[in-house]
Amino acid sequence: MKPAFLPVLFVLLFFPLFSGASQDWRQWRGPQGNGTADATATPPLTWSEEENVRWKVPVPGRGLSSPTVVGGLVLLTTATETTRLVVAYDGRNGKKRWETTVHEGPLPEKIHRKNSAATPTVASDGTHGFAVFHHEGEVMLTALDLEGKIVWQRTTGPYECDYGFGYAPSPTIHGDLVIVSSEFTAGGYLAAFRRSDGEEIWRTDRRIKTSYSSPIVAFVGGKHQLLLSGAELVSSYDPDTGELLWQVPGSTKATCGTMVWNEDTVFASGGFPGKETLAVRVTGEPELLWRHADACYEQSLLYHDGHVYIYNDTGIMICRDAESGEERWKVRLGGPVSASPILAGGRIHAMNERGITHVFAPDPEKFTKLAENTLGAEGFASLSFVGDAVYLRTADAAAERQDWLYCLGE
Repeated sequence: MKPAFLPVLFVLLFFPLFSGASQDWRQWRGPQGNGTADATATPPLTWSEEENVRWKVPVPGRGLSSPTVVGGLVLLTTATETTRLVVAYDGRNGKKRWETTVHEGPLPEKIHRKNSAATPTVASDGTHGFAVFHHEGEVMLTALDLEGKIVWQRTTGPYECDYGFGYAPSPTIHGDLVIVSSEFTAGGYLAAFRRSDGEEIWRTDRRIKTSYSSPIVAFVGGKHQLLLSGAELVSSYDPDTGELLWQVPGSTKATCGTMVWNEDTVFASGGFPGKETLAVRVTGEPELLWRHADACYEQSLLYHDGHVYIYNDTGIMICRDAESGEERWKVRLGGPVSASPILAGGRIHAMNERGITHVFAPDPEKFTKLAENTLGAEGFASLSFVGDAVYLRTADAAAERQDWLYCLGE
């Protein structure tokens, strides 16, 4: 074969794989787990009930999980008074493709009003979806194929929320592993299970006062690290073995936000009962770069191009220099806030609990608002961006509550 044909052959062989993956949003916080959409994302700038709605479908029950998009399907977890479900919709037209009952039985007795029995987002490896539910005192991990069939189901271990607020962390995928978190004083843990059959590979104690952050695997400081905050600590584990790599004091007792990072630094936040946002350089011995009293409890931070964007609990957006922590600007957008900001199409999208999404430029020199979009009566589930579409989960404000899933696009 002539060398000139090799690049063409490479494109023919591998383009379908890469292009297919680029049209997915396979886990909590997107393709990289950091709230940044794929470079191919071209979402609409504006939307409303009357503008740029491609389709809208009712979702049974109630849940706060974000849409997972894989292989043309949009996956959601949800819960009724008697069942826990995974539901799949056709990404093109919203038609329900399947609905699988994962568990049957009553809801947990205690759940915070800002939580639900179906808060964790489905993680997918491209051929399966992995869903976790708190069921009868246990955290249950279920693998389903993309036709809705349960492939395997495992009890990962117990869960007893110290505060009575319910369960929240989403699973994450690393190589052949699905990693699950369950943090509480009596018997908390991190555990990893093999994707193919659910066999447990490793387990690490996290016996701390309950925290709610989702673990995430990042390539930072020259290696893969499993990042997790909580118990007034910022922690890193080896994602292949569960071994603790390092810990530094920081944040607060309970956190909900997922950590973010750049090449050599990690960023964490928390807001209960204290409030703190901090940066730790991890190229060698962990080094605290800065800390500020920014209350960012339920939502995650967003890192982009040398700066950290913080949408705090009261609805104030802050831009800080990632290296120094210096405040570049601060503006009140309005809160309260639970969903995490997302960078897509070269714009930052920050939604509050009232269903208002503020769209602005990622510019550290000044705040430039581009749009303000309102849809539904609540905004707890973070947005998902795939190609030129936005997938948004919300609910109406009628006496009889109804969850909705929207597909937005030009």
